[in-house]
Amino acid sequence: MAARDAASLLVGLLVLFHTWGVWADVQVNMEDRVEVFRGETAQIACMYTSADGVGGMIIQWFYVTQSGEKQKIYYQDTTMKVVDRGTPFTERISVNGTGATGEVVLTISEVQIEDELEFICLIKSLTDGAGEGRTKLKVFEIPNLPTIEGVQTGISVNKDSPSMIGTCEVKNGFPKPNITWYRNNTPLRSAQDVVKIVPSITTESSGLFSAKSELSMKVVKEDKDDSFYCEVTFFVPGGTRMTETNRINITVYYPSTAVSIWVESPKGKIKEGDSIVLRCHGNGNTPSLISIMHDGKSSDTNMLVLENATRLDSGDYLCTSTDTDTFEEISANTSVFVNYLDPAMVMPNDTIVVDQGQELNATCNASSTLQTHTVWFKDEKEVSKNQRLILNNNTFDTAGTYVCVVTVPEIEGMETRGKLHVNVQGPPEIMEPENVEMESFQTTVNVSCKVRGFPAPSVTWTTSDGKVLKTASQTETEEGIWSVVRVTVTSDITVFCNASNDHGTDAVTFSIKATTNTTTPATTTSTTIFSATVKAETAIPPKKIKKEGSGVIIAVLIICILLLAILGSVLYFLYKKGKICGRSGKQDLTKEKSNKDNIVVEMKSDNTEEAVLLGVNGEKQSSNDQGGEYLDLQK
Repeated sequence: MAARDAASLLVGLLVLFHTWGVWADVQVNMEDRVEVFRGETAQIACMYTSADGVGGMIIQWFYVTQSGEKQKIYYQDTTMKVVDRGTPFTERISVNGTGATGEVVLTISEVQIEDELEFICLIKSLTDGAGEGRTKLKVFEIPNLPTIEGVQTGISVNKDSPSMIGTCEVKNGFPKPNITWYRNNTPLRSAQDVVKIVPSITTESSGLFSAKSELSMKVVKEDKDDSFYCEVTFFVPGGTRMTETNRINITVYYPSTAVSIWVESPKGKIKEGDSIVLRCHGNGNTPSLISIMHDGKSSDTNMLVLENATRLDSGDYLCTSTDTDTFEEISANTSVFVNYLDPAMVMPNDTIVVDQGQELNATCNASSTLQTHTVWFKDEKEVSKNQRLILNNNTFDTAGTYVCVVTVPEIEGMETRGKLHVNVQGPPEIMEPENVEMESFQTTVNVSCKVRGFPAPSVTWTTSDGKVLKTASQTETEEGIWSVVRVTVTSDITVFCNASNDHGTDAVTFSIKATTNTTTPATTTSTTIFSATVKAETAIPPKKIKKEGSGVIIAVLIICILLLAILGSVLYFLYKKGKICGRSGKQDLTKEKSNKDNIVVEMKSDNTEEAVLLGVNGEKQSSNDQGGEYLDLQK
């Protein structure tokens, strides 16, 4: 019995040692795993010891197939090194070391996903002792950046089951990447009837993995501002890494629990003529039907525009919101008040006639919903800051048009106006002309006359000799009449402007002096004295004669002409009497063209070379001193 038990124990130990792959006389040590990125080079080390020493060992490398079989890929002894043909590693492996150092290294280049296998290093000694070690090769591939896509439609809070929120996806990683959903930085976990997460893995033709995750959730109103994103974790040699997607928001449809209606414009108080914009909005975002109603009229939108508003648009406006899912209605209202300012009413109305010296009382009022302010103007000048206009002791100066302006200080642009035409009744009054005495250098001149009075005066024009002139133009003004006459001036003339109405008359006199502005051509005066011919030529330069000295100058000219005539007569008389020149006969009387107004007469006989020149000033001059042209006149 004891012998049988001992034999059984020996067999068991032999089986155990064989299972461990370790012979008592050869020890093999290898790493549990070697990690490498796809496409890189992997090195698997095999270290061993033996009681016989490390020389002359047989070294073999195997890999374990997916089915669990050992497949040899390399053999080495003291005489040769052989890479097995027809394996996936034939062209990509090499072994470093001869075994003399107790270490060999298997190098695999361009590692692929399919290379993630278990590799075996088998060492045999010269005494047939053997040992083996195993290492798992782990291959990694960093996946693409993850993507997230949210639903494009809104999600209603009225849904009874979880609604799709979005989908996260990450592609081409190895080993399988992991996806985790987050809401506002908080990870989400599946919860029945509230949160549903459905992951899926796809193996690509390259052997890489693509992961996908769908999130569905039952939303509430508070989720309308939430953000969602995905976190992806994946393995790399020596640890793990993480990356995140961008964040998305969802549209949550929730019914309104209240609505608001308000006047969007204008801001502040409203006046007639404004454009009023009313808006209605609920605190929910579920599609709903909104209408605004007023005085039996309605608008099927959330905005109502009232163009050119009037006081009739004042009142309550009702906004109603109807949920399209539940058809529940909620409503709210607001009041609109349109301020108005009626047209100004002036009393007395339009036009009034008052006598000179009489007092006038007028009022201007405009009904309004707000406090008003009234100002009276005449000729754009302020005359009163009151509803009442009082004019004492009226004159023509107070006649005219008065404008009352009524404004509402609280609202800019709210204004109305009224007018009052005041006529002051009285005899005509001719406004003092600028010049009643004038001189004219033209053949015609315009004379104007402005007359105040009411009723409008009648204006006529006459001259000092009783002639009635035809009026050139006559215009009726607020003050009276403006009349213009065109006067023909051939000589001094006096013109009268005559104005009259039912209350009296008035007149003004215009004196017009006729003033010439011409160059008088040379005049020839011939005088026969005895048998001599006399020529007098006078050049008169152009001259403007002033009104105050014109009469004196004309008188002087007349006296000079008379003196010349008298002198000629005396000379002629003396000649006839034989008192001059001693004999009769032909004589030349020549006048030299003199400067200014001197008239010189030269008396020359036929028997002598001496001539006597007489001037108008009575002085005797020698004929040799004269350079003028002589003309002979026959007796």
